[in-house]
Amino acid sequence: MFVVVEMVDTVRIPPWQFQRQLNEAIAEELNKKLANKVVYNVGLCICLYDITKLEDSYIFPGDGASHTKVHFRYVVFHPFLDEILVGKIKYCSQEGVHVSLGFFDDIIIPPESLQQPAKFDETEQVWVWEYETDEGAHDLYMDQGEEIRFRVMDQVFLDTSPTGPAVTATDTPGTTVAEDSGQKEAPYTLIGSISEPGLGLLSWWNS
Repeated sequence: MFVVVEMVDTVRIPPWQFQRQLNEAIAEELNKKLANKVVYNVGLCICLYDITKLEDSYIFPGDGASHTKVHFRYVVFHPFLDEILVGKIKYCSQEGVHVSLGFFDDIIIPPESLQQPAKFDETEQVWVWEYETDEGAHDLYMDQGEEIRFRVMDQVFLDTSPTGPAVTATDTPGTTVAEDSGQKEAPYTLIGSISEPGLGLLSWWNS
């Protein structure tokens, strides 16, 4: 679930930090820059593991800060495919079951990857597994807050770096302006599955 990744970056230390140990100041700056951020095709950065190499520091004209090229290792959340994780159901929607690990919320189990047959209860806004027994079908609800065991089937990275200024509409009569919905797409999403025995709500298998 967690891996240590080797990285290289140039760290800027402002003059008022010069009284501190260089390693200490650089570690703080790296955590400010990376902690709880998603690096494209790497994963969710958690914390600095260690600094492996410091190159020479430079001060450039017009900038009193020092600039140091740093080789370091960082702890990153990046589950491998087919890894089994346990989280809690955040909510359900037509798109599937949304799961949280507490520190990471962008996990979805799509309808086709649920235990089958499954249906979405519009009234309760939950997915239901219609579990077949000798006595007939029983509805097992996937309620919010329930612990769920799932397999990681895929992971999707989205480049969310700025692409330029938004296009604005002119004052031409009849022009329609599409308002921004305010919803931001997740830079890193895990796609899960519970479509095999032993996966799904822990309460299903512990009862």
